[in-house]
Amino acid sequence: MRNGLRRTRLSPESLWVLCLLLFCDGATLGLFTTPLLLTYGRFHPPWQVAVAGGLASAAGSGLQMLAVRALLDANLPWLRRLTPSRERVAAALARYPSASFLTILLARATPLPDAPLKLVAAAVRYPIPRYMLALFLGALPYYFALAYVGQRVKIPLLILFGATALIGLGILLDRWWRSRRP
Repeated sequence: MRNGLRRTRLSPESLWVLCLLLFCDGATLGLFTTPLLLTYGRFHPPWQVAVAGGLASAAGSGLQMLAVRALLDANLPWLRRLTPSRERVAAALARYPSASFLTILLARATPLPDAPLKLVAAAVRYPIPRYMLALFLGALPYYFALAYVGQRVKIPLLILFGATALIGLGILLDRWWRSRRP
């Protein structure tokens, strides 16, 4: 109980709401994962946030992988310059299939951006269930740590989402600045 109100399935503090938000975040740009985990760490045990959130996020990322594959299959010229040669990546994956699973797992276990890895996985048609499993397993320690910090350190929501907005703005400005260079 918090402030005399019980957390119901539909309350904003509900684990189901977190799962829905992480699913949507995983299916899109994934900008709000960290603030969501820090916030919901206040309301639920870290292991629950890690397991339920990891499953929801992996499911959303699986959906995103389907969308990225569809974009790649559309053979759009502007997308070709972002993707590696399919033959080259497929040959590397054939030689080291477990390394790719471990790479995806380790990338998810860190706060580093994994967009290039997603593009490679989509380009070589990495199996989506295996991709989702690697994401889930990698998310467990990372999500647990963030939920634990959120439980111990009460960071105001305004600061969490403000910092996320500033980081997003910084990324957009950096891309704009790079596109203007000759």
